[in-house]
Amino acid sequence: MDFEKKYTNELVTRPWGFYRNVDQGEGYLIKILHVNPDGKLSVQSHNHRSEHWFVIKGSAKVILHEKEIILNTGESLDIPLKAVHSLQNPYEQDLEVIEVQRGDILSEDDIVRYSDIYGRV
Repeated sequence: MDFEKKYTNELVTRPWGFYRNVDQGEGYLIKILHVNPDGKLSVQSHNHRSEHWFVIKGSAKVILHEKEIILNTGESLDIPLKAVHSLQNPYEQDLEVIEVQRGDILSEDDIVRYSDIYGRV
């Protein structure tokens, strides 16, 4: 393939924890998300990407289309394009998730926030 890898493995902090971009190529981006206990990502959607979440440590509470789903270590879930969703860690153990983004535009600017406990709406 003739495209340049553009990732730094840099730690990016957020109010809910942090993430690292670990690999990127044409049409995909792979991140490791670390969600602290009681951490919640905003209720959001994306206009240009879908996501696949695979839990590698802990348990996740996922809101997808107003439905609550619990994912444990080793379980995964697809987040379709434009789906309203949220990732939460209401547990005492840290949560780690591999996130695979697929799409033509893979940018932090592609977040439509509907609600956020950290006031980022």
